[in-house]
Amino acid sequence: MSHPSSDSLKRTALARVHEELGAKMVPFAGFLMPVQYASMTQEHHAVRQRVGMFDISHMGEFMLDGPRALEAIQRVTVNDATTLAVDQAQYSAMVNEAGGIIDDCVVYRLADERWMMVVNASNLAKDLAQVRAHLPADGVELRDESDRITLLAVQGPRAAETVAELSDVPLDDLAFYWKRDGRIAGVETIISRTGYTGEDGFELYFDREASEQVWEAVMEAGAKHGIEPCGLGARDTLRLEMKYALYGNDIDETTNPYEAGLAWIVKLDKGEFTGREALAGIAEAGPTRRLVGFRLDERGIPRAHYPVLLDGEPASEVRSGAMSPTLGYGIGTCYLPKGRTKAGTPLAVGVRGRALGGEVARTPFYTQGSIRR
Repeated sequence: MSHPSSDSLKRTALARVHEELGAKMVPFAGFLMPVQYASMTQEHHAVRQRVGMFDISHMGEFMLDGPRALEAIQRVTVNDATTLAVDQAQYSAMVNEAGGIIDDCVVYRLADERWMMVVNASNLAKDLAQVRAHLPADGVELRDESDRITLLAVQGPRAAETVAELSDVPLDDLAFYWKRDGRIAGVETIISRTGYTGEDGFELYFDREASEQVWEAVMEAGAKHGIEPCGLGARDTLRLEMKYALYGNDIDETTNPYEAGLAWIVKLDKGEFTGREALAGIAEAGPTRRLVGFRLDERGIPRAHYPVLLDGEPASEVRSGAMSPTLGYGIGTCYLPKGRTKAGTPLAVGVRGRALGGEVARTPFYTQGSIRR
């Protein structure tokens, strides 16, 4: 398989910083991104025990302004954005007419008539086309501001102390999935109490021009708390321990929210939206399979696309998989048929020609995250 040359890849405003820190840079969603610095496991533990910072500027940000912006959001997403107060965020998704997941996203109500959708880098072009196709004829302006915004995720039990030191607005009382406008190290920032690691923390949205200034200030403020720069490798194992879905692995256009365990974000009673009819049909019939977490009882690493066996026969494939740094054994996700999804159900994963025994596990795999406290 040929990889794009590094010349054809986009670089975040912090690429030079990552390279100076000795990061291993890899192609990801059209960007050259740090997969790890010193060690993936070390970075994972830093986030679980202290604090780590990720450059996730490859993510896309769409701004919708105007009196009909909410109507546009309602048409194109499955969750009900009318419930959002100004400064509140919501996990949601866009689906196609068949109910297949086009992308998962986070919707923010920035002001009364101003909204932001945060989408996955790999889906940016098709997401933009999807939103555009469903815009009302007037009363809303859509802008793709992805290239203008740097996005940093500061995550871990010591993240709040680290960020609070640099913030000109109080953050103690900021609840999960709410944001505040303030300055971080003197730079205008949307400070959002969100993240995809299972730990407390913030995602910081600010102008690309100030990238190095904010990165250096956070690293300095976090030094006494043991902060480490973290790459996509640790981000992946952290989210997998929480069974947070990764687009392209756990969810895609061949999967629907009901079988993916995302029924809680689908609000069929909110009125018309793209894919509603198909989703209503799926909800009524019930999904024929479900995304489950599993653990291996034998030593081995279950990787994406490895076969999953039930009663010795191939029944599915691994969607996400890794050796869990926190738990010390192999974990993963796969879709299993209805009736075989209960925790404790035995299965096996084909790893390098061997069938390694395991079972369906309760999820999240990791339950001690600081976000729950």
